[in-house]
Amino acid sequence: MIALIISLCSGAIVYAVSVMYAGIGETFSERAGIMNLGVEGVMLMGAVSGYITAVHTQNLFLSFLVVLLTGAALGLAFAFLTVTLQSDQTVCGMAMLIFGTGLSGFVGKDVSGVAANLKFEKIAIPVLSKIPVLGDIFFKQNLLTYAMYVIIPLSMFYIYKTRYGLKLRALGENPAALDAAGENVFAMRYGYIIFGCMMMSISGACVSLANTNFWNSGMTAGKGWIAFALVAFSSWNPVMLMWGALLFGFISCLGSNLQIYLPSVPTEVYSMLPYIATVIVFILSTGNFRKKHTAEPAALAKPYDRESR
Repeated sequence: MIALIISLCSGAIVYAVSVMYAGIGETFSERAGIMNLGVEGVMLMGAVSGYITAVHTQNLFLSFLVVLLTGAALGLAFAFLTVTLQSDQTVCGMAMLIFGTGLSGFVGKDVSGVAANLKFEKIAIPVLSKIPVLGDIFFKQNLLTYAMYVIIPLSMFYIYKTRYGLKLRALGENPAALDAAGENVFAMRYGYIIFGCMMMSISGACVSLANTNFWNSGMTAGKGWIAFALVAFSSWNPVMLMWGALLFGFISCLGSNLQIYLPSVPTEVYSMLPYIATVIVFILSTGNFRKKHTAEPAALAKPYDRESR
């Protein structure tokens, strides 16, 4: 029984981290007033760019650098469309989704099924990994997971306890007031969009270079949409996002383990569980079902035009 609990909880963390990077990136982007529906496309581009680099160079550091650069390039393009050209964010997000999905499948077809022979392996932290149960769950993970242990509290501190976090929240609430105070609204939005896409790209790398070590077209399997839904569910709060991601991770791992005990049930049913939970939670986090006040930024998805102040 203990072994099953360890397996479920450890697996839930692995699944959750691959969603949390994208969720944190989208949180910062939406806090800045920019909604990016193309999370899944950016994740796939991060996954394939990192994997191709790993196959050809056998260098994880270089692969991770390429992942970051891929995310930054996509973020720059998205920022140009939504901030400079003030294009509709929903349309641009869907375009990013289609572009990333299609291009990743095209450039990755030559390495589909090709073993990279390296990935972010699990590393046991001395002393901490020896703690009964907790050590096996939390301290025998890979570097990307350990980084998330730090990113969540840092994100909370940045958003709620620093001057820069205050400006970020103002950017999503009233960019005109921030502009009047002498801040460069456009540069700030560019920065947060690029950062957000870099985090989404890392989420893709979690799937292709940490959770597995192979590439298949569409292998993120809707994790980008789960991350997007979790941002609204969490009220744009990184800690709430973490708990939501862990919940979906646990449901996903539970489905995998139930296949052992209930083999007569089609595997597709178990695969559907986290997505069904996403839909339910998304419904509960909106409209009349939600009891608490929503923290949605007032200027979310609204282009800022200095001349219209």
